[in-house]
Amino acid sequence: MSSAKIAGATFAPEPPKTYPTFLEVLGERPAFSILVVNAPIGYLDRPEAGPRTCDLEARELLGRRGSVIQNAPCRAVLSGELSWQEAGLDAITATMLPRYREVADEMSPYRQRAIYEGNPELSFYQLNKDSPIVLSKRKESGRDERREVLLDRIPGIDKVIDVDLPFVRPKHLNDAAALMWTARRVFGRAARRLPKEVEWDSEGLRMEIVI
Repeated sequence: MSSAKIAGATFAPEPPKTYPTFLEVLGERPAFSILVVNAPIGYLDRPEAGPRTCDLEARELLGRRGSVIQNAPCRAVLSGELSWQEAGLDAITATMLPRYREVADEMSPYRQRAIYEGNPELSFYQLNKDSPIVLSKRKESGRDERREVLLDRIPGIDKVIDVDLPFVRPKHLNDAAALMWTARRVFGRAARRLPKEVEWDSEGLRMEIVI
């Protein structure tokens, strides 16, 4: 996880750290003012409802790179009522289900005053002056492209992306840095929300992605 301190116009990134659980992130003291997580927060109940509007709009925004936005699972999958195969989810989303459940277990409407859903590719879209990053982060050239954007836009971001953490790859550090930028935008009330018209799920959570 990457964080920064803000004092007026000063934005000072701090070295990232890892947490064993999402609950420990929430238990950090002093508490984080804003958290942007790369995990769904609001969910549709059943797969028949189709993709969330925010996922569809995010895909459209990224154009040819839109395939990197995966559909969020539905609550029937989170609860175990349906398997990920029955819900038609991709294998990547399936591997993330334990993390998604961890976040979902701690979320409630009041926590959405400080915790928001983001996506690194959308953060890079904004950082890159409303233009999608062309290359995949799985390629070295794609990681280099993201690194250049981060260094150009965020002074001091080398404290985040050049850190050596066990089991944390450079692409993860890049993603964390990009999401931290989005958290700054949320804190400064400059973030964009997808969709513009608010949609809530059956538990009263907003289904949205911030940029």
